[in-house]
Amino acid sequence: MTEFTEIPVIRLGNRPDADIAAEFRAVYGTTGFGYIQDHGIDPQLIEDLFDASARFHALPLDQKMAVAVDNTHRGYIPINSSTDVNSTLADVTKPNQSASFMMMREDAHADADIYLSGPNRWPEVAGFREALEAYDTAMRQLGHLLMSIALQAVEITDHSILLAFETPTTWLRLLHYPPQPERSPEDLYGSAPHTDFGCLTLLVQDDVGGLQVKTPAGNWVDVPRREGTFVVNVGDMLHRMSNGKLLSTPHRVINRSGRERYSCPFFYDPHVNTVIEPLPGTGTPKFPPLKFADFLRSELEAAYDAHKPAAN
Repeated sequence: MTEFTEIPVIRLGNRPDADIAAEFRAVYGTTGFGYIQDHGIDPQLIEDLFDASARFHALPLDQKMAVAVDNTHRGYIPINSSTDVNSTLADVTKPNQSASFMMMREDAHADADIYLSGPNRWPEVAGFREALEAYDTAMRQLGHLLMSIALQAVEITDHSILLAFETPTTWLRLLHYPPQPERSPEDLYGSAPHTDFGCLTLLVQDDVGGLQVKTPAGNWVDVPRREGTFVVNVGDMLHRMSNGKLLSTPHRVINRSGRERYSCPFFYDPHVNTVIEPLPGTGTPKFPPLKFADFLRSELEAAYDAHKPAAN
């Protein structure tokens, strides 16, 4: 693995597909993180999203708890209610110091055969749902484009796996990180060291800072806001699909800035009933097949209070 000291930039826009795919392979085969520029997303959608997030997080707690996250993983996740106990990257005993609102795919109703299916839980905030749904629609298109590029990057000619993204599993998370005390314990994180468990994460963030990526040598590299870009990283499922060729890199958030931090990651994943395995053309499989829903269930039940099985 290659040591790195900064996060590289990939420019989309009007460029040959082969050139973009080659850069994607180089970036995500070495760092697992990159800035995506010239992505075509309307800046107004991002501005509206951050405005909606700030207005939601400014609500009184009782109004936010009225849409508290349920077992479909939609709604408000209060601070101190999620702990990355499955992390192999740190001994995590303290809950993450962040609060968030989670939107997923809007389903008419929950389906017993589709894990995490169901309608979203919407707060009574003017324009909130409209802003999130407009952003979600645009990001699905960008996510699909980036998945196509990822397949080209690892020289996969059969793109039938994209059928699993026709009804994707999407997660739009509006995160709020209160400032941590300057002398807070070293094992108290805004977000504890982890890898993302899906395929692609597309992040917009404010200028407060705090996101860091771990290098192969164990150093932490800052990932500051870069105007007009998304921070995009590969998750565990795309790492497995690519047979290890694309890296799912550890990262964390520590907000000791003294300021409120806001960020909005969008996670783009296949349908939960997809079997994840190394794709044909990537070489001898290094990973056994797994059902995405089963993996998600084990992760969410371990980390989130709302998903923990009820005691008998």
